[in-house]
Amino acid sequence: MSPLVLMLILVSLATFVAGQLLLKRAMDSTVRRGFRQRTFAFFILTGTGAMAVSYFLNLGLLQQLDLSYLYPFQGLTLIFISAAAALLLREKLTPPLIVGSLLITVGVVLVSLS
Repeated sequence: MSPLVLMLILVSLATFVAGQLLLKRAMDSTVRRGFRQRTFAFFILTGTGAMAVSYFLNLGLLQQLDLSYLYPFQGLTLIFISAAAALLLREKLTPPLIVGSLLITVGVVLVSLS
């Protein structure tokens, strides 16, 4: 795998994670203040934009890589989203989530070595 492809995979994952966090923040903001507010519009638009970037990067990567090779990297999003949610959204990490994330990481490493 070339460094450029690896960088594009990581950017795709990062924009997906950012999109998920922004959309979660948008929906959390509606609980207190409803849908008619600027923060909701900002988070929903930026989250959707980040998800769109991730989607189109993923399509480009599918042109270059086999799906069976690219898809395990998508498993890393669980790890990144869980860690970011714990740090940024103050969500609780449970032991089964941590163990599952470690198993996914091992799987991704094994696939990337092949």
